[in-house]
Amino acid sequence: MSNTISPKSNQMPVGSVQCENTSLNLLKANDFVAKAIRDRLTDICVINICSSPGSGKTTLMQETGKRLGQDLNIAVLVGDPETERDAIRMREVGINALQIVTGGMCHIEAQMILQALDHINLENVDLLFIENVGNLVCPAAFDLGEDYRVTLLAATEGDDKPKKYPRMFLTSELMVVSKADLLPYVPFSVDAVTKDAREVNPNLDVISISSLKGDGVDEWCNWLKERVAAKKAAASVSE
Repeated sequence: MSNTISPKSNQMPVGSVQCENTSLNLLKANDFVAKAIRDRLTDICVINICSSPGSGKTTLMQETGKRLGQDLNIAVLVGDPETERDAIRMREVGINALQIVTGGMCHIEAQMILQALDHINLENVDLLFIENVGNLVCPAAFDLGEDYRVTLLAATEGDDKPKKYPRMFLTSELMVVSKADLLPYVPFSVDAVTKDAREVNPNLDVISISSLKGDGVDEWCNWLKERVAAKKAAASVSE
């Protein structure tokens, strides 16, 4: 996989204007560290999982570990302002997990990931998840050295988020509509949210998932396996 990925902090929302010759990238230091992470994790597929609080990120990670644990070696870096509860939940289902406690910060930065890599065993790991702090604003601007960004949007949140928080969806490769088992009971349209999201980012993939019922989880797992295989293939070519 190419190490010349355009920093996510440089991607502009639809309708924004950038004046010629006056570009000032306040996130340049973060982007530098993100590149160092990519250079270090050349054969590990890194997925940055973002969402609002309570969208089901941790539950999805647990279910993913159960489904793919026999096929892939998975590790998770979990970000929260306080507590290690989510990392404990990961370990309870056999996933190698390390908690990043941000101390009140509303996002993870690349330097936190770089430091955490020295404290988690990544030997033979195929897939590294970064479970970001629950927030659709700040995490959108910080490249963490990931190969792919995935944004969860729960059916309970309402289907107007892509236009309200466009940068998150612009910088994602996949939108997961989570808690899909609740769709019959809430005013949420998958068609409407997909339309809005693809007006922001025409290349966005969309999967609807119920982690509790299992709907869509096989599609999600196949999406992951394809990208892990692609990262391994790219790494072997560059050797």
